Amino acid sequence: MDEPRTDYLMLIGGEWTDGQEEPFSLVSPVDGQPWAVLPSASQADVAAAVAAARKAFDTGGWPRTPPARRARLLRRLGELISERADDLARLQVRENGKVLREVLAQTKGLTDYCNYFAGLAETAGGHTIPSSAPDMFVYTVREPVGVVAAVTPWNSPLALLMWKLCPALAMGNTMVVKPSEVTPASTLVLGEMIEAAGFPPGVVNIVTGDGRVGAWLTADDGIDKIAFTGSTHVGRQIAAAAAAHLTRISLELGGKSPNIVFADADLDRAVEGVVAGIFAAAGQTCLAGSRVLIAQEIYEDFAARLVQRAARIRLGHPLDPDTEMGPLSCRAQYDKVQHYVTVALDEGATLLTGGRHPSGAQFRDGLFMEPTVFGKVRNDMRIAQEEVFGPVVCLIPFTDEDEAIAIGNASMYGLAAGVWTRDIARAHRVCARLRAGTVWINTYRRTSYAVPFGGVRQSGLGRENGAAAVEEYTEVKSVWIDSGSGIADPFNPRA
Repeated sequence: MDEPRTDYLMLIGGEWTDGQEEPFSLVSPVDGQPWAVLPSASQADVAAAVAAARKAFDTGGWPRTPPARRARLLRRLGELISERADDLARLQVRENGKVLREVLAQTKGLTDYCNYFAGLAETAGGHTIPSSAPDMFVYTVREPVGVVAAVTPWNSPLALLMWKLCPALAMGNTMVVKPSEVTPASTLVLGEMIEAAGFPPGVVNIVTGDGRVGAWLTADDGIDKIAFTGSTHVGRQIAAAAAAHLTRISLELGGKSPNIVFADADLDRAVEGVVAGIFAAAGQTCLAGSRVLIAQEIYEDFAARLVQRAARIRLGHPLDPDTEMGPLSCRAQYDKVQHYVTVALDEGATLLTGGRHPSGAQFRDGLFMEPTVFGKVRNDMRIAQEEVFGPVVCLIPFTDEDEAIAIGNASMYGLAAGVWTRDIARAHRVCARLRAGTVWINTYRRTSYAVPFGGVRQSGLGRENGAAAVEEYTEVKSVWIDSGSGIADPFNPRA
């Protein structure tokens, strides 16, 4: 076994530095072996990172950098990502165990995010507004919010960072990034590429460590905006910290998304879509279709097809091109998912397949779990209401369209939903009534740099991606210009 790598450093104010707290180890989810040692930031380190971002924003000139130059830097970063996409993908696989073919495609796509938001940097603007007052010329401009704290998760560390970093930098903000302690290495390597692309010192800072680091960062009064992706539980804590300073927030949180299969659906396509919705990334996605609602008349047939397909999913090493599902990302998540299997059985759900650690020497030391399907699930069970964040799906029958919608909406979450039907009128009706930020029709788990993504209710606040993301990282300033002879009546502002 190779010795763990120990040369990772944090990025603060353009300098690569060690942390003042005790370093921590990264452990492979494939074989349980430590492979890297990372610096852990102290509260003073976090304060220094915020101060560096504050300086770059307030006096460093970054907000006043011409949009065309910000766009060029983003495009250069995209080029560097493209050149090293394979290395970045393999590093993320080592961190979280996601299968290479998925991570590589995701990583190659990050260049598109850079290019898209580079375009918005050059084109996003304000409006001229006809004024009710005579002789007034009125217009609006969009200005950067300020210093952004980006707190990112372990399931898609670079993709979910770029959802924040690209629009924030495009609009002239500076950043302090705190990646998950499970997957910090890939973010630090991206930091090297940000530096190589030519971004000025202090524009992007990266601090690593456990949840205390995130708490220090989000509570710092030098932060103007918090962008967080993670659990609803932590999202509530961040919202409370932000409230103390009236800090702007965007939160992309948990989900318990319904994937609704009507009797007239193409069942073969629907099975594959349901599999992609819950078992891709070992179910460790906020948008996972973890509740499959099935029309009563096809319930038994569809359940049998899904169980057969789930049982054929190829588990294995995430670097193996034939592997369809790798391990869970960390011990805490593995233990959580196993706990929910026990909860489901205690509640009376029927285990149709999976629920165990797979047999075989290749799985012995890793955090692997078989794809798991539960039948006879009621929507009021914990297994149907609480986010498991693993390869576990609940099958719930429904009798008609109204009941399908009622069950689909009977959740505290509202991140995503899927609808499978050949009836386009039904698709539009159901879509209009589902409480979700994204609804997929006859597909699932599609995202794009150009399409807004986010949730309603306890799935979060705000939107990432698309032109809507610009609004999250800018303030609107209104400008009035008197083009006449002055104020006719100083005591009547409408004159």
